[in-house]
Amino acid sequence: MRTTISRAGCGSTSGAAARKMRSMHLATLQLETPRLLLRPTRREDFEAWAAFMGDPESARFIGGVQTRPVAWRGFLTMAGAWTVQGFSMFSVIEKASGRWVGRVGPWYPEGWPGTEVGWGIARDRCGLGYATEAAAATIDWVFAELGWTEVIHTIDVANLASNAVASKLGSRNRGRGKLPEPYGHIVMDVWGQTRDEWFARRAPR
Repeated sequence: MRTTISRAGCGSTSGAAARKMRSMHLATLQLETPRLLLRPTRREDFEAWAAFMGDPESARFIGGVQTRPVAWRGFLTMAGAWTVQGFSMFSVIEKASGRWVGRVGPWYPEGWPGTEVGWGIARDRCGLGYATEAAAATIDWVFAELGWTEVIHTIDVANLASNAVASKLGSRNRGRGKLPEPYGHIVMDVWGQTRDEWFARRAPR
């Protein structure tokens, strides 16, 4: 699979110049796969995001259905993480239609059990391999650009579709884990792999 990474160069700087440089970086950052574009969250994504979080099937394993006001706060959290942490889940744009079809990417809030690459794809685009395609591109990116040494995937034990995605990515089920509140009640497994394991699998043979 071809993954193209586009980003602005960043030199050593500080203060207002650093903030401006980060803003420029987020404005130009984009990953490209054969069928998808992945980029940081934009205001224009919210309608599709709200519909996604309002759909019982799509939202089932990512916190449950949300009203528009609650979805808006979650949307801003995801967007704000790009500025505060320098990474967050990408908006996934389908090349053929230009539609927002999900969010996939790095996620590591306070109290999380590890450096996660997670995914969520709109119901009418499930089953097309988009989660695997986008997650693979993102894993390449977090290892190359963020310097992560491993990735995990926290998956509800009933989420068989995500188990299949994690397995296709080469991750292994490491057993039960625990999320911070308010998600501590969720029975979930932690899947994962190291950077070395990832690149060993992707090396030409």
